[in-house]
Amino acid sequence: MNFHIDTQTLEELNLLGKYRQGSIYSLFYQVRTRGGEQLLDNLFHHPLTNAEAINARSSILQFFQQADLLFPFDVQEIGMMREYLDTAAGNNTLATLGGTVIKKLLAGLTRDERYKGLVQGVQATIGTLNKCWLFLQQMQPPAGAWHTRVQEVRELLSDPRLERLRNIDIYKSLSVKILAYYDHLLKNDLNDAMERLLAFIYELDVYVSVSDVARTRGFTYAKAYPPEKNILEATGLYHPSLKQAVGNSITMGQESNVLFLTGANMAGKSTWMKSVGIAVYLAHMGFPVAAASMYFSVRDGLYSSINVADNISLGYSHFYAEVVRVKQAAEAVSSGKRLLVMFDELFKGTNVKDAYDGTLAVTEAFAGYTACLFIVSTHIIEVGEVLQQHANVHCTYMPTVMEGSIPRYTYQLQEGITEDRQGMLIIQNEGILELIEA
Repeated sequence: MNFHIDTQTLEELNLLGKYRQGSIYSLFYQVRTRGGEQLLDNLFHHPLTNAEAINARSSILQFFQQADLLFPFDVQEIGMMREYLDTAAGNNTLATLGGTVIKKLLAGLTRDERYKGLVQGVQATIGTLNKCWLFLQQMQPPAGAWHTRVQEVRELLSDPRLERLRNIDIYKSLSVKILAYYDHLLKNDLNDAMERLLAFIYELDVYVSVSDVARTRGFTYAKAYPPEKNILEATGLYHPSLKQAVGNSITMGQESNVLFLTGANMAGKSTWMKSVGIAVYLAHMGFPVAAASMYFSVRDGLYSSINVADNISLGYSHFYAEVVRVKQAAEAVSSGKRLLVMFDELFKGTNVKDAYDGTLAVTEAFAGYTACLFIVSTHIIEVGEVLQQHANVHCTYMPTVMEGSIPRYTYQLQEGITEDRQGMLIIQNEGILELIEA
């Protein structure tokens, strides 16, 4: 089953985009090879929905982090090997030999570079095979998925034909006959083995780079549980892209599936919701998360409504765009999927009375879907006072501390509902009324 997430949620959480400022992908983009980059892209686009698979990947990354392993390959060599294997060879040894002879003759008569590329490709392959063999001899992975993977590659490299190739001195000139033999062998009989070897190297690239990020930034690994457990617990959770971010804890489950969040503008509500969403997404990838600890049950998907804008092309006002977004979430929730759904400032595009009624009605309705987890924020604190009557609604707030007439934000969650009402004070601090009156 695929992890369900739509484009708006991906953009609101800033999950993807190699060159997008502050994106979570760019945070982990430390890979060295093109194949490693393609694999990283694939992992980001396909979070896992099986607890066993998630924990297996996490355990591999933890092993790399604890072992402090370095990427043992020459990146240029890997690129040359990849380019070499992508070129065609003859259908049989004789045809390959004839083609090799012709390439060598043309290299001597013209500026044809194909023979040189052939020699360099074989040399790069030999160098890569030897580095991989040496790396695996020094590696002692624990039992599990990665141990099996290592054994597969060890067996692959133990093929007598590859052993003979590895023992060739790349600094000595290769005869046309030997060159043609291995060119045919690598691109035909052993082509699948070479592809599996490169896939293994790309995995190493990703595991080394991701574990390096976790080590450098002090990230940890979440523990996944089956969907039926229906929990989300974390301590010291924060936004991974922020410097000096403040960590907070969260506990949600079957009996407490709605987190109702209040607080003033700039108090940190939106950032906190994004932090939770990012952690849940990364956890489903088996990747490290920005938290002291985290436990979660596998979810079918993630849905957010944080930065809803009007849609001029469709003629949608801000409020109607919000209504459409809530309808989309309702359809997803009512389909029976186990989702994490986050709404920031429900119905802020309409008047206070309608916003109060709409926020209360929608939150109460969603609260009945106890297989899903909901985080809802609002300025309308009166809604929280009514929702506290529901046992499965947990109210928290981001406080504002007034230092004279200047607000200070702690970004530290507290229990209950805020009583902060500093909007008018901020307007006065900015001297807006004086400017108008003048």
